Amino acid sequence: MNNPLGGLQLYNSFRIQFLIDGLINAGFKIQNSDFPLEKIKIVDIGCGGGILAESLARIEAQVTGIDAAEQLIKVAKNHIKLNRDISEKVNYIYTTVEYFANKESENSTYDTVVTSEECVRIVKPGKSIFLTTVNRTLTSWLSIVASEYIFGSIPCGIHTWNKFITPHEVQCILKNYGCEIRSIRGTKYNPMTNKWSWSSTLSTFYLLHAIKQKETDI
Repeated sequence: MNNPLGGLQLYNSFRIQFLIDGLINAGFKIQNSDFPLEKIKIVDIGCGGGILAESLARIEAQVTGIDAAEQLIKVAKNHIKLNRDISEKVNYIYTTVEYFANKESENSTYDTVVTSEECVRIVKPGKSIFLTTVNRTLTSWLSIVASEYIFGSIPCGIHTWNKFITPHEVQCILKNYGCEIRSIRGTKYNPMTNKWSWSSTLSTFYLLHAIKQKETDI
């Protein structure tokens, strides 16, 4: 496979469709089908090199991408310069999620948080949190080993299995922060064909949508 990040880029279509479907189910009305996220303010926690952030900006979302890895933010900033049509819709910040949350929590201005970690304080009550991550199961471990070390479809070492979080753990955390789980869907990746598809189980990759109901003191 020529592009080691190709699998992650292909995953974008699933993440974005899940996000759009979740917002619609939460009452968001799309005004323009070509730009379904027009005027939606999104913060992408752990944005990396900006693969998802740029895709969201292309459908008119206003995106703030944050990451604690300075080199990744530099990559993201350099790449967005090559895409002038969306450069004004994306703002990348080198920071930790804890610092960003403390800074933004008083305003809670964002409509949506897309994250690989739990971060609730920076989203408005009544708005959406989307999480896309990997379950901590034997199946996911085998899948990561195959993708990274056998087929080479994902860069080696990009995942740390013991840091994965189960759907049950995520739901408990979000409920403690006053959030209501709306939907959870599983996906699976076939490294031999380099294709993603929806899955009937949550044993490997999963996407979760929750609505922030109220502010909490936690």
